[in-house]
Amino acid sequence: MRLLYLGDVVGRSGRQAITKRLGALRKRLRVDFAVVNGENATSGMGLSPEHGAALLEAGADVLTLGDHAFDRRELMAAIEKETRIIRPLNFSKAAPGVGSRIFDAPGGKKVLVAQVLGQVFMKRPFDDPFSAIETIFKTNPLGGRIHASIVDIHCEATSEKMAMGHFCDGRASLVVGSHTHVPTGDAMILARGTGYMTDAGMCGDYNSVIGMEKDEPMRRFITGMGNGRFQPANGEATLSGVLVETDDKTGLATHIEPVREGGKLASTP
Repeated sequence: MRLLYLGDVVGRSGRQAITKRLGALRKRLRVDFAVVNGENATSGMGLSPEHGAALLEAGADVLTLGDHAFDRRELMAAIEKETRIIRPLNFSKAAPGVGSRIFDAPGGKKVLVAQVLGQVFMKRPFDDPFSAIETIFKTNPLGGRIHASIVDIHCEATSEKMAMGHFCDGRASLVVGSHTHVPTGDAMILARGTGYMTDAGMCGDYNSVIGMEKDEPMRRFITGMGNGRFQPANGEATLSGVLVETDDKTGLATHIEPVREGGKLASTP
C-alpha cells in the first residue's frame, strides 16, 4: 500500500492548498490511503465541522487532531457522528470521539490510524502515550487483519517522538510526528521495518512564524508582551508530509520519502 500523511493544516491557506491540490497529489503519487492532521485548520486553532467536511471531501480518508482538538466546541458533537475524525488516545477520558479506528482501504484492506499526545513541554498533562498505544497494538497487531497502521505522535519534544518511533518499531507501518509545524529531514525506515519521520511539517504558509502572521509572534519574542491574537498567514501554502510504501504481507515499510508540494519549500520530485 502507498500511504500519505500530511502535517498540520493551518488556517485558510492550508485548507485551500488541501482542497486544490490533494486530489491531484494522490493521483500523481498513487496514494491508496491519506491521513491529514486538521487540528489548526480553523483560524489556526481547532477544527470546525464544516472545515473538517471540506478536508474529507478534498481527498483525506482520515483527519487527526491534537492538543487543540476541541478548541471549536461544536466539534464535540460532530466527532461522534463523523467517524473519519479521530482525537488523541490519551486526551481526557471524558472527551467525545475515539483515539484510534480501523478504516477500509482499496482492495478490501484495513488500515489502523491512531494518535497520541506527548507529555514533554506540553501546556497541560496528558496520560502516558506509550501505554495508550500499547493497548491498541495488543488488540490490533500488524500483519493479521490489519494491513497497515499509522501512528500520529503529536508533541513538542523530538526525543519523545523518536522514542515513540522505536517503541512502535515493527508494530506500525508509519510513526510520524506533528505539532511543531517544521518538517524534519530524518525520514527513515527503522530497524524492524517501521517508517518514521520526527515531524511532517505543516500545510500552511511558510512565510510566517509556524503558520502565523509574523508581527505578533515577533513582538512577543522581542518585548515579552502581546498586542493581539495570532492570525494565520494567508500566502501560498506548502503541503508538507510523508509518503510510505508498505509490504502487503507484513504491513511494514519498504520505502519512505518526504513530500513537499508548492509554496516556499521545494516541490516533490
